[in-house]
Amino acid sequence: MKNNTGFHLAMDPDTTRNIAYIIGALALVLSGRFIQKRMVANRARMLAASEPKIAGEDVLEGGARNPQQFEEPDDEALEEMAKLLGEDEASGDES
Repeated sequence: MKNNTGFHLAMDPDTTRNIAYIIGALALVLSGRFIQKRMVANRARMLAASEPKIAGEDVLEGGARNPQQFEEPDDEALEEMAKLLGEDEASGDES
């Protein structure tokens, strides 16, 4: 005599395979969507981080210890600027 107290569900092997294919395809689509969302978010973050800085919009840390020293240039700085601009003493005599 057989004891039929246990629950046994028999499915056709083709049905089981089809369900497995559907679950696999669904997992593939969901993982592709997840990767695409991450890719778009990473690209947006990268573009925002590498865009050119506009004066006044970025916050600079630190500062000069004595910023008043840059208000009036000394003679050495003026001579260096004239040299860089090509305004040597010879061209100053022409005017």
